[in-house]
Amino acid sequence: MTASPAWALQAALFAHLAAHADLMALLGGVHLHDDVPEEAAFPYVTLGDTETRDWSTQTRRGHEHRVTLHVWSRHKGRREVQAIIAALDDALDGAAPSLDGHVLVNLRTVFWHALRDTDGETYHGIVRLRAVTEPAA
Repeated sequence: MTASPAWALQAALFAHLAAHADLMALLGGVHLHDDVPEEAAFPYVTLGDTETRDWSTQTRRGHEHRVTLHVWSRHKGRREVQAIIAALDDALDGAAPSLDGHVLVNLRTVFWHALRDTDGETYHGIVRLRAVTEPAA
């Protein structure tokens, strides 16, 4: 059974990010989470919403994905969040990680934002990606 295109993309993104040395150095290890452990150490990156839409043509099936990544930091100021956002952009914009059962046609960073969280001590970064996938032949 072939993995759903959204799941295949998520798994590929996490594997690709975990192999990115500069990002892992900034995070202090593989602090990438789908579901955040209760005692997660800061900083870390989480997977947010993933929206998948049909992107098929008359001759080919395909999907467009909008993926949101969140960066969480307790460092004073936005410096750490901005550095992690830059590393995410470097790792992902135009990257071509392998997907299980699917082909990644395009991957782009389309938006990023750094802000102070409502708790007053956490900084939050938001990175949005656009990916287009097709089933593997």
